[in-house]
Amino acid sequence: MKKTVVLYPGLSVSHFTPMMELADVFTEHGYAVAVAVINPSVKEDDATFTTVVGRAISSKTSVSFHVLPRLPRPPLLAFRGSISEHIIDYLDIVRRNNAHLHDFLSSVQSLHAVVVDATCIMAIEVARKLGVPAYQFYPSDAGALAVDLQIPSLRAAGSKNLGGDGTLVELLGVPPMPASHVTDKVGQPVGEKVDKDLEVLMAEGARAMAESTGILINTFVSLEERALRALHDDLRRSLPDGMVLPPVHTVGPLVDKASAVDESSRHECLVWLDGQPDRSVVFLCFGSIAGAGVHPEQQLREIAAGLDKSGHRFLWVVRAPSTQDLDALLPEGFSARTRGRGLVVNNWVPQPEVLRHRATGAFVTHCGWNSVLEGITAGVPMLCWPLYAEQRINKVLVVEDMGVGVEMEGWLEGLVPADEVEAKVRLVMESEHGRKLRERVETYKHGAAMAWKDGGSSRAAFAQVLSEMDAAHDKSVA
Repeated sequence: MKKTVVLYPGLSVSHFTPMMELADVFTEHGYAVAVAVINPSVKEDDATFTTVVGRAISSKTSVSFHVLPRLPRPPLLAFRGSISEHIIDYLDIVRRNNAHLHDFLSSVQSLHAVVVDATCIMAIEVARKLGVPAYQFYPSDAGALAVDLQIPSLRAAGSKNLGGDGTLVELLGVPPMPASHVTDKVGQPVGEKVDKDLEVLMAEGARAMAESTGILINTFVSLEERALRALHDDLRRSLPDGMVLPPVHTVGPLVDKASAVDESSRHECLVWLDGQPDRSVVFLCFGSIAGAGVHPEQQLREIAAGLDKSGHRFLWVVRAPSTQDLDALLPEGFSARTRGRGLVVNNWVPQPEVLRHRATGAFVTHCGWNSVLEGITAGVPMLCWPLYAEQRINKVLVVEDMGVGVEMEGWLEGLVPADEVEAKVRLVMESEHGRKLRERVETYKHGAAMAWKDGGSSRAAFAQVLSEMDAAHDKSVA
């Protein structure tokens, strides 16, 4: 009978999708994979997430799925009020599902190990009670993890000037960055007062992390050498109360693979891209979290005006702030003037396939880590426009460390003007600087492909994980 690994994904597309790619890696190595899913009813307001979960359940025939029983009267995970309240509700749901997860794990034959998403870290205690090796899956970047590990010491030291005034903070593993960019893994800016209940939960999460067998992180060595050195060396003992960070294993990039589909079912935007010249289209998309990527009407008009004046082709995924017709939100005559060279879409698009399309030449992105990896593996330079949480850290890495993107000025103040949109589009699409960005991102694209080849860093790291998993399992049953 095959050894079974159970995956326990988080409740967002950005966490769920790379874990499904990890499922494929385990099956390719001969393991049976079962996925325990928190009942998606808590995300009834997020059609994108429930659709992605449903698509995975129906398409991944080599993986078994088990949806945990629905909780009585759970809070809905919509963004209402503060981020602290949202995270507290989220972690409450995870904790209340631990009993259901325990029952499911107890029923799995030949259970070999459990891999728990970083946002479900409280479930580590379930695996430990059962004596099963438990790994944390960190779907973001090594830089964000390095920053997060150093935030408690910053807060404990009562550091001044950690607000939004542009003061640079020096941290291990990452370039210096404005204090306003430094956020922990739950999106809490370092300079803001921490909710006491959330602080207790974060401390519990740190203890659970320390108790895990190891951390699987969605990156590769040649992309984040500085941050990974810090995690392996100076930051190993950065957890509170003398706890030690478990071994960190780079198993990325885990990104959506291109899938062959019937021509009749291809998304309209791909058909439109087929008719555009190579590397001629600027692609704008701001993520999958419901509500988070919605721009106010004034910002939509500024983006439209900038794209119009740039003269470049574009594919723009718009999340309108209301149910109004898109034409009513955009500048008068915009659609007519850009007809043929621009396509505006107000729903989901297959982003990995768009980025890999030969016509795509630049990517305006919110810097979610999945999007960054998809841009890198497609060889597309980025125009960085962070919205929240660690996207600010990722922007610094993309622009300063990797050198594969430029920053859209004005996002931190709440409005990127049309002139800035036009200028940065022209910079990336027309200038010598843009050519150098493309050269660098091509180098990282090659590094990403090599990471999973024989002898590559991610393949070697995964082999080490399997070896450690076997040893930990044998020890637990001895």
